[in-house]
Amino acid sequence: MLTALSIRDVVLIEALDLEFGHGLGVLTGETGAGKSILLDALGLALGARGDSGLVRQGAAQAVVTASFDTPASYGGIANLLAQNGLDLEPGEPLLIRRIVKADGGSRAFVNDQPASAGLLRELGPHLVEIHGQHDDRGLLNARGHRSLLDAFARLDTGSVAVAHRAWRQAEDALAVARAEQDLAERDREWLEHAVAELRTLAPEPGEEERLADRRASMQRGEKIATELQSIAELLDGSEGGLTQLRQAARILERIAQGHDALAEALAALDRAITEAATAQDAIDTAAEALAFDPAALEADETRLFDLRGLARKHRVQPDDLATLLEELSARLERLQSGGAGIAALERGVIDTHATYAAAAQTLSLARQQAAARLDAAVETELKPLKLDSARFRTAVEPLDEAQWTATGMDRVEFAVSTNPGAPFAPLIKIASGGELSRFILALKVALAEQAGAATLIFDEIDRGVGGAVASAIGERLARLAGTAQVLVVTHSPQVAARGTQHLLIAKSHDGTVTRTGVTPLSEAQRREEIARMLSGAEITDEARAQAQRLLAA
Repeated sequence: MLTALSIRDVVLIEALDLEFGHGLGVLTGETGAGKSILLDALGLALGARGDSGLVRQGAAQAVVTASFDTPASYGGIANLLAQNGLDLEPGEPLLIRRIVKADGGSRAFVNDQPASAGLLRELGPHLVEIHGQHDDRGLLNARGHRSLLDAFARLDTGSVAVAHRAWRQAEDALAVARAEQDLAERDREWLEHAVAELRTLAPEPGEEERLADRRASMQRGEKIATELQSIAELLDGSEGGLTQLRQAARILERIAQGHDALAEALAALDRAITEAATAQDAIDTAAEALAFDPAALEADETRLFDLRGLARKHRVQPDDLATLLEELSARLERLQSGGAGIAALERGVIDTHATYAAAAQTLSLARQQAAARLDAAVETELKPLKLDSARFRTAVEPLDEAQWTATGMDRVEFAVSTNPGAPFAPLIKIASGGELSRFILALKVALAEQAGAATLIFDEIDRGVGGAVASAIGERLARLAGTAQVLVVTHSPQVAARGTQHLLIAKSHDGTVTRTGVTPLSEAQRREEIARMLSGAEITDEARAQAQRLLAA
């Protein structure tokens, strides 16, 4: 609900602060007093184009601030704000401020947080509905008629949405399977060859590292064994050191008898032979430990080269070959059994399509029944509004299957015939300005209990009518005000008398500057204003008496 509106430097308004309450608020004033300026200012707060022409002459900028209580539509508003990185706590007022500069450009704020004009336009339908002679939104927008009918009949479209999602998911799964099947068929020969090649190689995760480590170890062992063989030949060959030591020892042994010094040399030589033999044994032991099979090295090298070559061929790492084999085998298996899988998916599409069609058909029948009730409710309101010859119809028509959605298989549109025998046509195309406003009112009354914006604004809905029709309009506006805040710009005293709040819009001129002001009226002031509306510039006692009777009624 709109609780307050603050306007600074908008066209002829220098400074204006208004508060609004529940019920029916009426705005009156002489023609040209500036009633449209208030709606233009509110439109700015709701995201309308920030035209610099709205800035009061001589001012640097225009500022409009609108405050709303938002319990009725808190969820939708909170979601919109959250999507834009803004917060609104339950029960917290919503404050929208719009600044338009005289040199062009504008800024917007929601609860003092910077926002875009686009966000304000999205918030607008949750906060205010403005209905005027040339309005082409709201009730006149056929895209919203289906949801209005569903709300009128309290129809739950959840089961249809669930069925539609299951159907579409089944169709998507079938399309993916068919695409994979087509692709696999084109690659069947390659796929069979690749799987056979990988299965023959039978790669294992981590195998490349193990082979590389073992190959490196055998290569190191081969080099060491070669060096040890060289050492063994130096020690124990026919000309090796150990052989020569032994020969020297035998000669020394023959000549050492009786010579102590030679005996000592012989002992040292024996020790050298013993140590050299020990070294020879150790080398032989090490050589045996480092012995390797050249055939095993060759086999490991061949296996390693095969793994790396196949990995390069498939553009993967060698360790990924085992996973690749699983993937290609699965593709080949799906290809070989694809017919059965696709047949199962096709049955799934048929079943989910039937489930959706049944749920949507049930919803369609409920809409047709609700349409008849809505038509009757609207036509009950037409005669008092001097639309005796008019007929109203809610057309519920089937959509082509390609257009079926989560909301069903129907197109819903409100249509009217304003003259006997005339064909039905969309409301916006057939009704004149005055008829259009009264049709909107009739619809709003019929839909009064359904959720919508908490504030309804009617701009001169009573233009061109008077007497009993104006009284009927006032009565219906008052009825609407029982379920929502209603503001109406009116020239009709019958409508103005129904208000629970009355604001007078008037111009003043101090000789240099013309200003538009708004004054909340007391009961006595209301009687004078309604008397003026009845009699014109000169207010008579008879007009005051009539005004009093309207207020009393």
